[in-house]
Amino acid sequence: MSLLEEELRKPTKPAFVGATAAAGRSESEDALADVKVVEFGAYAAGPCISKHLANFGARVIHVESRQRPDGFRLQYPPFKDGKVGLNRSGCFAFFNDSKRGVTLDLKNTEGLRLAHRLVEWSDIVIENMRPGVMARLGLDYESLRVRQSDLIMLSTSNMGQTGPHAPHPGFGSQLSSLSGFTHLIGEPDGPPYFLYGPYIDFVAVAFGGITVLAALDHRRRTGEGSYIDLSQFETGVQFIASAAIDYAANGVVANRDGNRDAAAVPHGCYPCTHDEWCVISCWDDQEWERLCHAAEQTRWLSDNRFANAVSRKEHESELNQLIADWTREQGAEHLMWRLQCRGVHAAKVNTVRDLFTDPQIAFRNIWQEQQHPELGNHAYRMVSYELSETPGSVRRAAPCLGADNEEVFVDWLGLSRREYEMLSEQGAFS
Repeated sequence: MSLLEEELRKPTKPAFVGATAAAGRSESEDALADVKVVEFGAYAAGPCISKHLANFGARVIHVESRQRPDGFRLQYPPFKDGKVGLNRSGCFAFFNDSKRGVTLDLKNTEGLRLAHRLVEWSDIVIENMRPGVMARLGLDYESLRVRQSDLIMLSTSNMGQTGPHAPHPGFGSQLSSLSGFTHLIGEPDGPPYFLYGPYIDFVAVAFGGITVLAALDHRRRTGEGSYIDLSQFETGVQFIASAAIDYAANGVVANRDGNRDAAAVPHGCYPCTHDEWCVISCWDDQEWERLCHAAEQTRWLSDNRFANAVSRKEHESELNQLIADWTREQGAEHLMWRLQCRGVHAAKVNTVRDLFTDPQIAFRNIWQEQQHPELGNHAYRMVSYELSETPGSVRRAAPCLGADNEEVFVDWLGLSRREYEMLSEQGAFS
């Protein structure tokens, strides 16, 4: 490894106070201290927004029922030791750390009454039910704002609350397809490929977090509440902007083309030793020349097939084969640094295991461990930004089903012990 590579890989002093320091701060110093959130949601899109708020000090209550728990609890692996259980889901834990969890039967009169009390206690309501469900329960924004004019409410759903397809059901892979992603992934002469996981849900999370904070700022300045109708479908369209612009301007319908790019050549994912991979791309003739010198393959420069970007495009398959024959003898991480230090775009293809040993992620304290009653010592993911004066942190493990009923309804909402026990007997917390 060269001296330059060694210098580039040395950790530097962090610019912000890390999350470990944040854990020692008092609640009054948190960015979202005194913000109260009630979440009627499940899976990823709604809960992940609330998780981000909780990481910066908001008090968040995740509402489920014992008859219909959050779908991530039972429907999606992984589960601790491969055993399905209400409190053994890694998926649920990943999106619900730092919250309190309660159960309410919203079909029970007393359970619904308590839901309304939770809303009155809160500043923000987040829900990702199918459009119409909250209205049938009397928990829609128009009903709630009568008693709480400054309420902020975010509804996030597949298609938004209005339009001919508003009731459209589905999950992440369906949204990725509707938003145009799936059509663009795969080989030109092959079928489209699904994106991994609920990609569009997480695109929507970023938009949802921004809009909730904007609404909170608006309320603090004006005293007015807000209703936010967030369409996950539409947030996905944002991320195929170049293809959309090309169609709007030129009538061109973008199609899948494997790993190839319209401008960069080479542009691919190349095999390395130990079944690892490295992505490499060159965006102009100068970068291509730097790649050839870094690879000590100056003969590529004298090959007329690769003399410029146009000819390299014409012979891209042969070019990719030559590069692959060279990279196959290289270690992926060493190759990444070798090329980056010489001004060539390159990156190792990390596996999930690599993410837990990556020095950059470790340095920024993204993985933060909490002890969970059934999952044990579990790694939770802190959000990907830091605030210099009020850094956030993972506050606590994800809640077991209904684990915080007593704390929330007695200590936070002020029910007497007798009231709580009577309501429990009446099935309010089922």
